[in-house]
Amino acid sequence: MRAESARPEGSGGGAGNDPLAAVLRPVRAGNGFEEALEQILQIVRLGLVPDGERLPAERDLAERLGISRVMLREVLKVLAEQGLVISRRGRYGGTFVHYPQPHSPGGETAETADSPPRGAAAHEGVDVQDTLRFREVLETGAAELCASRGLEKAEAARLRAALDATRNTALADYRRSDTLFHLTLVELAGSPTLTTQYAAVRAQVNDLLGRIPLLVRNLEHAQRQHAELVEAVLAGDPERARRVSREHCAGTAALLRGFLA
Repeated sequence: MRAESARPEGSGGGAGNDPLAAVLRPVRAGNGFEEALEQILQIVRLGLVPDGERLPAERDLAERLGISRVMLREVLKVLAEQGLVISRRGRYGGTFVHYPQPHSPGGETAETADSPPRGAAAHEGVDVQDTLRFREVLETGAAELCASRGLEKAEAARLRAALDATRNTALADYRRSDTLFHLTLVELAGSPTLTTQYAAVRAQVNDLLGRIPLLVRNLEHAQRQHAELVEAVLAGDPERARRVSREHCAGTAALLRGFLA
């Protein structure tokens, strides 16, 4: 991981050319507003668009969500009222993600600028153990599926690119790149339902991770596990892929239990 890095423009980088594809999908009739709000909140909570960067244009967002631009504006208005987005007019205008920065008693911000928002007491009301178990089931299953079915050349390139992004990112943006790496792996398993469920639980995991510090030693270990996981998947070794994925999830779970218990 580099000590510093230029922030990527827009929402590109990570899973293919469109890291939002794992989250954005047409909403179902009857709950269009609520489901659209949920999906855009997931984009923010997962850190898929960095702080200060612009969400896709209204027309694009509305089309991808399958809702009218009028309804989309109602959704964005709610997010603006919560301080999670800022709308700007003009040639370089649009809707920009804004992560409110809680302050420490000394007046310094308690998070880095690229960290997803924590929310007050993010883990209160969350069954941490259940969240971590569900995450493990989904990630290990996805890793096994990818290794079992084998990846096409373009898919393998996507996975390698996602891994490279975690190596080359700035420390402050590591968790975003890490999220994109795991989302890419799950997406490549080929099950949209699995991807949807994983995006939801990963948002909860990121809320929890936002409550603990970034530990360089832990991140270096995680990077070695990422590399071994990709190697196992590309070698078509489902047993090894599942084992490495389980070990990786267990390491994260141990850290979270230690800090949040």
